[in-house]
Amino acid sequence: MRLFLVLATAFISVFSHANNSWSDIEQQAKGQTVYFNAWAGADNINAYIRWAGEQVKQRYGVELEHVKITDTANVVSRILAEKVSGRTNGGSVDLVWVNGENFRALKEAKLLYGPFSQDLPNLALTDTNSPALQYDFTIPVEGYESPWGGAQLTFYYDGARIKQAPTSMQALLGYLQQSPGLFSYPAPPSFYGTTFVKQALFETIDDTAQLYQPVDKQNFNKATSKLWAYLDQLHPLMWRRGQSFPSGSGQMQQLLNDGELSIAFSFNPNDPAAAIEQGLLPESVRSYVHQVGTVGNTHFLAIPFNSDASAGAMVVANFLLSPEAQARKADLTYWGDPTVLALDKLSAEQQQFFAGQQNQASLSAADRAKVLGEPHATWVALLEAEWLRRYSQ
Repeated sequence: MRLFLVLATAFISVFSHANNSWSDIEQQAKGQTVYFNAWAGADNINAYIRWAGEQVKQRYGVELEHVKITDTANVVSRILAEKVSGRTNGGSVDLVWVNGENFRALKEAKLLYGPFSQDLPNLALTDTNSPALQYDFTIPVEGYESPWGGAQLTFYYDGARIKQAPTSMQALLGYLQQSPGLFSYPAPPSFYGTTFVKQALFETIDDTAQLYQPVDKQNFNKATSKLWAYLDQLHPLMWRRGQSFPSGSGQMQQLLNDGELSIAFSFNPNDPAAAIEQGLLPESVRSYVHQVGTVGNTHFLAIPFNSDASAGAMVVANFLLSPEAQARKADLTYWGDPTVLALDKLSAEQQQFFAGQQNQASLSAADRAKVLGEPHATWVALLEAEWLRRYSQ
């Protein structure tokens, strides 16, 4: 009997919103506390989440608690441990900021609440037919995530020191052969480092089509042989001769500002422009992407299967998709994270929220269109393990 009650409670928790109107969901959300597990490695992001928390409390009576994390994989492990232990409700996580690799792990282990995103009114303001919103690292979203922001690997350089940007991996190597020590990247499994390695793989692999399929472990060494040959050439020419690596995008930015690097990169196309606005980079900095394009994706929010505040989490996710919240997030003075909204679906008044959000370091529309879809999520673990085997100190 006890087992039946536990299963029944879990069933009700997962499906209680399925036939409710949005006003019903907002009513259920009142008084709920949403524990939002999100990366906390940047002050501007933390400040934005605080602002969002103030807004949803004032407007909807929902408390938003930012659980500050450094690695989402640890959150996935915690949710899995709760499922294994039989904690089918009252979970410790109500909303989580995920990337494609973690989404795959959550989805395959059936740790997600939903589908829910199709019930969010503000989802209609996005291009719901876009592959960038339908797939996450080639994994079908199917309503189990809500889009939050756009991302694209974006290189930037100090125009006072470089006349022409090296717009390919081969050109970057050629630049460092002439000017050694002026570029580096974080060591994987740092997200930024892994993204750089994926970009290098795109530009060295013989057939990029295989990157969009689950990795063939037996063919992995052959498929990546040119990648490792390229990095073997690149590392001795990098900052500190590749014997140590920057900790993340923040240190790369600081090293460029200090003149130790001439080229750096971010996964946020607006980071260089925002840094100029904040006085963290000189006005001579310019952004660019490679000729073949650069790796890009959409980042999402998900709700775990055992959340007792799923209504509150949906209300928060919907607010974060609102034109007001998306415009503030895209504003260079706050965060500079690109919007996932389709601006042509907004009213003229809503479009004004996004006016004047660029400067001389912003990527052009043509460069923003040069996006390479993320490889299948299964490539990540093998790439990181092989990189560590070869290059970790």
